Amino acid sequence: MDVREMSLRLHGLVVLRGLLSDAVMEKYAAMLASAASGEEAFITSAAQFEAALFDTGRCWTDYLLDAVLENDNICIRRAASGGASQPAEDALASELAFLQQAGCTGLDELLAGMPELLAACSFLPRWETKKVDFAAAYARRRREVGKKGYGMFARYHVFTVENGTLVPVRCPDPQRLSELPGYEAERAKVIANTKALLAGLPANNVLLYGDAGTGKSSTVKAIGNEFASEGLRLVEVKKNQLYQIPAVMESLADNPLKFVLFIDDLSFSSNDDDFAALKAILEGSVGGRSHNIAVYATSNRRHLVKERLSDREGDDIHAGDTRQELMSLSARFGLTVTFQSPDKQRFENILLELARQYGVQMPADQLYRKGEAFALRAGGRSPRVAKQFIELCKGGVPL
Repeated sequence: MDVREMSLRLHGLVVLRGLLSDAVMEKYAAMLASAASGEEAFITSAAQFEAALFDTGRCWTDYLLDAVLENDNICIRRAASGGASQPAEDALASELAFLQQAGCTGLDELLAGMPELLAACSFLPRWETKKVDFAAAYARRRREVGKKGYGMFARYHVFTVENGTLVPVRCPDPQRLSELPGYEAERAKVIANTKALLAGLPANNVLLYGDAGTGKSSTVKAIGNEFASEGLRLVEVKKNQLYQIPAVMESLADNPLKFVLFIDDLSFSSNDDDFAALKAILEGSVGGRSHNIAVYATSNRRHLVKERLSDREGDDIHAGDTRQELMSLSARFGLTVTFQSPDKQRFENILLELARQYGVQMPADQLYRKGEAFALRAGGRSPRVAKQFIELCKGGVPL
């Protein structure tokens, strides 16, 4: 296949057409197209392609294969439901065969039929290639789509919501479960619920509530990191974005991955419009909740809605019904896990484990005494305070 034919085939992609928007692929396509424009134009385009490819630090075959495996297209989206139409499947097979040839072709092979242009390019570096079966690799990815995902879900595992659409978080909090000592029993419930979600079993919405700094948010983030390889994706939602969530949930309903919608530091005033939105999301709408989505929320308040004594002395004829309405929100979380401030023994255990993790060398009795004094100055014991104390010790900051 000569350069012109490769250029035509590349621009004629149908199922995998999304590859053309990839930054490196754009430069590869420009290089192919410039072959008929003279030596200078081709050399410029080839250098631009190589600069973009070498910046990734990978060989051309690996880069192109990964781009193919992560591509969002109709065939991979319908892999879990029996596949796409036969014409689409046939087009995919043809495109995979072509891209395998392109990915395994170096500069010398590419210009084999154009000896003068090849001679002019003698000073250019050669990109690395290898022999890989694209069709076999793609078949494996389709079988594993429930864990690997596709599109941006293959590249990232944490997302936020912007204007009703998901945006990947490129540098998520790297928190791991093994780095969170002291609340193993509480986290075990959330972990078990998450495993049920991943296994396709009935999973509950989860409310993690309790004192500040006890690791509620860290638990959810760590679970998102821990089970990313098992097909879990974490979507952080701000309270003022709750009205956008039904559209997001609908877009994720047919995705083979599993999703946790994470709402941090949740609370409402009694007349908050977002109150009704969350009720509908949890279980109150006619559409119901998709089997691959669960809501995990954290709060310092058990009943989520702020209620004043004056609220009980108003002119509401059915005040009892109103209070039941306010309390009903927390009841819609099937699993509620309480994180209380640690007692002295638990706090000391947390200090000891964190000191081990950070490599802080200090006699246990001295560690406990200084840690307790630091907690007193910080306003009380908590895992967050313990971590701050250990980090200061590790940094050599006088206490």
